[in-house]
Amino acid sequence: MAAFTIRSISAARDLWRFIRLPYALYEGDPNFVAPLEIDQRKLLDPKRNPFFEHGEMQLFLAEDTAGRPVGRIAAILNRLHDETWHEKAGFFGFFESTQDAEVAGALVKAAADWCRERGAEFLRGPVNPSINDTCGTLVEGFDRPPVVMMPYNPPYHDVLLVGAGLSKVKDLLAWWVDQKTVNLEKLERGAAIVFKRNPGLVVRPMDFKKFDQEAAKIFEIYRSAWEQNWGAVPMTDHEATHLAKELKPIADPKLVQIAELNGEVVGVSVGVPDLNQALIKIKGKLLPFGLPKLLWYSRKVNGIRVLIMGVKAEYRRHGIDAIFHLNNVKHGREKGYDWGELSWVLEDNVMMNRVAEMLHAVPYKRYRMYQMPL
Repeated sequence: MAAFTIRSISAARDLWRFIRLPYALYEGDPNFVAPLEIDQRKLLDPKRNPFFEHGEMQLFLAEDTAGRPVGRIAAILNRLHDETWHEKAGFFGFFESTQDAEVAGALVKAAADWCRERGAEFLRGPVNPSINDTCGTLVEGFDRPPVVMMPYNPPYHDVLLVGAGLSKVKDLLAWWVDQKTVNLEKLERGAAIVFKRNPGLVVRPMDFKKFDQEAAKIFEIYRSAWEQNWGAVPMTDHEATHLAKELKPIADPKLVQIAELNGEVVGVSVGVPDLNQALIKIKGKLLPFGLPKLLWYSRKVNGIRVLIMGVKAEYRRHGIDAIFHLNNVKHGREKGYDWGELSWVLEDNVMMNRVAEMLHAVPYKRYRMYQMPL
């Protein structure tokens, strides 16, 4: 008799066990930031996550002979990806496993079979559930917790996924920016040159009193600036609105910037305080005591993540990104943000990686995307 079984799940009780598995596997890991259980439920709920308007998903749970969960995976189809890239893609996500290679291999096979049966020609991931959500497997940088909206996993995940037949298709970099190493004067001189060369340029904070209209401008640039990036899939209006509402409660208005040239929106930068520094204290539970702790520790956050920075293609060599970075650094010093993370950046995005190097940033974490033919 097999030491474990793999089965597809859908019942509420099984969904709860699927969500709770990482909390058990990572118990005692000082760098694991437990996601809020309520957020995980929304993420996997077809009625509350707009991803399911163009995607579908099947969850699988691995259980040992005593019925205890020992692994999980999601098989995913994304019609919007296929329409964008003219491919027949299958995806996997939400992967967790013990160090048992047979369990991991069986989970990947279950996801691959499900996708193949529905016409997919390759399996790629992890995406949770799309490239616009958390994605990638951490392969370098295990010495500190992840920042907000970035994934985390133990080092053995890479071994398990490669052993299951997957291989690297692309790496994603996270860059660490230390306030102490940033040359503020150099940034200010560069910004002055940019403004002189572009007299109609204005870079301003987002107006939160006009939140919906401003968010629409941001996501218009996001779609335009990222449309040629590897694997990029444009967010639908519903997805963009959903994400904006998720980010609004944690936003620092001065970290959300809009660049306009002669009245035209040409670039955006979106940074958020690293709420993970507070979330790590409450272990995924808001009740009964998690919310007060979250509010208390949120006041002590000393870092940010810049998760969106983009400029329309025809304006990318105008130096607008330098002004975004200058404003982030200056505001960070005023607010007590000691560091920032720029993430994620494709390993072969020469321009963005060069900008990070000019800030004396260090590529301190690396996330891997895998693929296999079906």
